[in-house]
Amino acid sequence: MKIILSRKGFDSANGGIVSPIMEDGTLISFPIPSDDKDTFNDLIYCNQPYSKILEDLKYKGTLNCHIDPDLSIDRRKKMIDGWCPIFGQINSSSVYLINSVRVEVGDLFLFFGNYHKVKYTNGKYQYIGGTGDFYSDNDLQLIWGYMQVGKIITTPEEQSKYTWHPHSNRNRTEKDSNVMFVASEKLSFNANMSGAGVLKYREDRVLTAKNCKKATWIKRSIYDVDAIIGNRKNSSKITNGIYYAGIWQELGLCETLDCEEWAKSIVQ
Repeated sequence: MKIILSRKGFDSANGGIVSPIMEDGTLISFPIPSDDKDTFNDLIYCNQPYSKILEDLKYKGTLNCHIDPDLSIDRRKKMIDGWCPIFGQINSSSVYLINSVRVEVGDLFLFFGNYHKVKYTNGKYQYIGGTGDFYSDNDLQLIWGYMQVGKIITTPEEQSKYTWHPHSNRNRTEKDSNVMFVASEKLSFNANMSGAGVLKYREDRVLTAKNCKKATWIKRSIYDVDAIIGNRKNSSKITNGIYYAGIWQELGLCETLDCEEWAKSIVQ
């Protein structure tokens, strides 16, 4: 089973703020702004639309968004007949996944993004600061979701059937590089868990090394520079961790037992 780390959600160029870690540990990944039909009003947390949370956190962008990966129907305001978890990619990102990583059925995506803890005070959400606790006061990169691949769809005819997903739109399906990964029904290594889902906050799901900036990760051999499939020039070894700079999409990890066991521990 290959593991792919996939960077998804708001960043400095897409949204401008970081996604929130809610007080109950819920990880809300804000989908990036886009010209797709979905909006932040279509997504809810505790019966509040994402647009309300975004307003509180001083987001200034468009309401339309790109809901991808789409991992949980529970955050949708309205149910969708036939819905299933899907992750789409296109252009150079999908070429990397298909031709370099060679993603297959059974491989596991771990989705991570930029986060900061928030609190709800006087009817508004606000980022936490000044507590003296590293994990509360700082932006973090952490793993917020997962998907085990159950099916890979590459034909426009089949892609167009999943009408709720942005990669079913004609402007994407007409490109040969468009690909959609559909989740397995259950995890192959845990039949009690769905093949895709959103995780809760746990400290072991934090990639950022303690007392470091968010893009400096804890030093682990499984995702070290030498363990990445393909040439990823944005990575470098540093004294106190591994630095993954800039805005990028996926890192395919070399297939090892240690990597697989780590990924399983993150998901379960």
